[in-house]
Amino acid sequence: MRIALTGNPNSGKTTMYNALTGRNEKVGNWAGVTVDKKEHPVKKAYAREQQIIAVDLPGAYSMSPFTSEESITSSYVKKENPDAIINIVDATNLSRSLFFTTQLLELGIPVIVALNKSDLNEKKGTEIDTALLSEKLNCPVIDTVSVSAEGLKKVIETAVSQSGTVQSAPYIQDSIDLTNKQAVEAADRKRFEFVNKIVKAVESRKVLTKDKNINDKIDAVLTNKWLGIPIFAVVMFLVFQISQTWLGTWIAEGVEVGDTFIPGLVPLLEMFQGWVGDLLENANPLLSALLVDGVIGGVIAVVGFLPLVMVMYFLIALLEDCGYLSRAAVVLDPIFKKVGLSGKSVIPFVITIGCAVPGIMASRTIRNERERRATAMLAPFMPCGAKIPVISLFAGAFFDNAGWVSFLMYASGIALIFLGALLVNKIAGYKARKSFFIIELPEYKAPSLWGAFKSMCSRGKAYIVKAATIILLCNTAVQIMQTFTWDFQVAETADSSILASIASPFAYLLLPIVGVLSWQLAAAAVTGFIAKENVVGTLAVCFVGLENLIDTEELALMEGAGAEVAGILAITKVAALAYLMFNLYTPPCFAAIGAMNSEMKSTKWVLGGIGLQLGVGFTVAYLVYTVGTLITAPAALNIGAALAGLAAVVVMIAVVIGLMANTKKKMKMEYALSESKHMGYAVSK
Repeated sequence: MRIALTGNPNSGKTTMYNALTGRNEKVGNWAGVTVDKKEHPVKKAYAREQQIIAVDLPGAYSMSPFTSEESITSSYVKKENPDAIINIVDATNLSRSLFFTTQLLELGIPVIVALNKSDLNEKKGTEIDTALLSEKLNCPVIDTVSVSAEGLKKVIETAVSQSGTVQSAPYIQDSIDLTNKQAVEAADRKRFEFVNKIVKAVESRKVLTKDKNINDKIDAVLTNKWLGIPIFAVVMFLVFQISQTWLGTWIAEGVEVGDTFIPGLVPLLEMFQGWVGDLLENANPLLSALLVDGVIGGVIAVVGFLPLVMVMYFLIALLEDCGYLSRAAVVLDPIFKKVGLSGKSVIPFVITIGCAVPGIMASRTIRNERERRATAMLAPFMPCGAKIPVISLFAGAFFDNAGWVSFLMYASGIALIFLGALLVNKIAGYKARKSFFIIELPEYKAPSLWGAFKSMCSRGKAYIVKAATIILLCNTAVQIMQTFTWDFQVAETADSSILASIASPFAYLLLPIVGVLSWQLAAAAVTGFIAKENVVGTLAVCFVGLENLIDTEELALMEGAGAEVAGILAITKVAALAYLMFNLYTPPCFAAIGAMNSEMKSTKWVLGGIGLQLGVGFTVAYLVYTVGTLITAPAALNIGAALAGLAAVVVMIAVVIGLMANTKKKMKMEYALSESKHMGYAVSK
C-alpha cells in the first residue's frame, strides 16, 4: 500500500514523514525544504504487519503547479494513483490550507485530513470542530501533532481503512476556459468563497487585532529596513566566529583546562597516523609513505576540519528551527529585487552554506525561469561546508586564524552574487518588472537542540562519506602520481614525478594570481574541481609524500596540513588570499555542476554558468593579487604575468557574454510559455 503525504509548505508534512518512517529528512519553516519526493516504509509500530510505503511530496498550494517542486506533487497524485492521500493541514491557518484540500478531494482518491499543529491552537484559544469539518469535507479529519507523534497511528489506520473507497467531493469546480484569465480568477474566487464558508462554520478563533504579541515586537526589529541587514550580518559573523575561531577550533585542536590539556580531534588523528606508522615501521618504505603520509595523511587533513564544519551545521540548524531565516529572506528581498532576483533566492543561498547540491536544488521553488536559472548559477558563490577546510587552512597558515577571513569570504560571496545577477540580467536582456514575494513567517520558537544535533549529524555524515570515498581515492591517486615517474620508477625528486609534469602547465595559468610557479598549488586547484576538500588533501600529500624516501629540505611535514604552508610555499599573504578566493569562487564540485544541469535544463545555461564561475573566480583572484601587490610590494609584481592575466580576464568575459547572449531569444520564448502555462488552474476530475 502506498500513501502520499501532501500539504502546504510549513504544515509539518516532512516532520510527520520522519515520525512515521524513522527517517531524518531535512525539515524547515519555509517553502522548498522538500524539493523531490521521498519514499520509505512506515514503521511497524504504525503499519503492524502490513507493508505501507509513505511518500513525502514537496509542499504545494495548488494542484496547478507554479514551481518545479509543485509539479512533482501534482504529477504524482494524478498519475501514480496512490492508495490514499494524507493531506496535512495547518490547523493554525485553516483557510489557506483547505483550498488545496478541496482540489485533492476532487481526484477520486481517498483523502484523510491530518489537522496538524493542533497543540498550538489550544495555546491560542482557537477551537476547530473536527466532526463538523469532517462532515463538510466528506472525509475523515484527525487531530495530529507531528513533533510528538500524537494521532499518527489513528491517521494510518484510517488511511488503510479508506483505501479502495470512493469519496464524493463536497465541491466540484465547473469546467473553465484555461486561456481566459478572467474565467480562471472567477473560478478561484468561488473556491475561496466555499472554503471560507467552511472555516467560518467550524473555527472559533480569538482575535486580538489591537494587541501586538511578542512575535510582532521581535519582527519590528529583525525585519526593520534599516536594522534588518546589519543584524543579519552580525548573526552570520557570529556563526562563522563561533564555528571557525572559537568552539570549532577548540574541538579540533584541543583546549587547556587548568593545568590539563584536553586533546582535540586533530591531535587524536595524528596519534592514529603515528600508530599506523609504527606498525609499518619495518614494512617497505614506499608502501609506508603511500599509506601513512599519502592516503591516511591526506584524509586526516580533511577530516581534521570536521569539528568546524559540524559546529557551523549545528548553528545553521538552530537558526532554521527558531524561524529567523524566513525573516532574513524578507529583509533581503528588496535588495535582491534590485538585481533581478527575489527573496525566494535567499533560501537556496543560505542552504548552500551547508552544501551546494541541495542549495541549487532548492532553486526549483522559484517560478520565474530566468530567476531560477540565475539562482542555481550563482548559489555556488556562497562558500559551502566543503570549502571551510580550505578557508581554515589558509586563515591558519597566513592570518593567524583570524576570524575575519571567513567572514570576508562569505561577504565576498554575497557581493559576487549581486554582481553576477546584474551581469546575467545585462547579458540576457532582462527588463525589470513588478513582482511580489510572499512568504509565511512562522512563529518564533525555542529551537530544538536535539533536532539541530540530528541535522548536524546527518550533514556531517555526508561530509565523512565524501572523505572516505572521493577524497580517499583522489588523495591515493595524487600520492601515486607524485611518487612515481612516467616509467613507474620512484621519483628522485617531487619535481620529476607524474603529478608535477601534469600540473606544471596549469601552474603558468596561476602565475598571475600567486606570483610564483608552483605545480603543487596547481595540482591542488585542479583536484579541487572534483571536490573542494581535495585542495587541502592534495597540498598535504604534495608536501609530505616523499619525505620518508628522499632527504630534501623542500618537503617539510605540515602540521594539520596548514601550520607551515606559508613557509613551504613561499608566497605572500596577498597571493594566499588570491589563491584562496580562486578556489572558492571558481566552479564547484562535479556533484554541484550536475545539480546545476538538472535544474537549469539547458546546456547553454550550464556552460554559461560554468564560464561565469571560472571567469569570476579568476578575475577576483587576479584583481586581489595585482592590486594588493601594487599596494604592499610593487617591486615584486611581475608585469608580464600581470598583462597575461589581464588578457585572460578579457577572453573569459568575452566567452561568457557569447555563451549567455545566445540564450536571450530562447529565454524570452520560455518565459512567455511559462506565463501562459501558469495563467490558470488545471481542471480536476
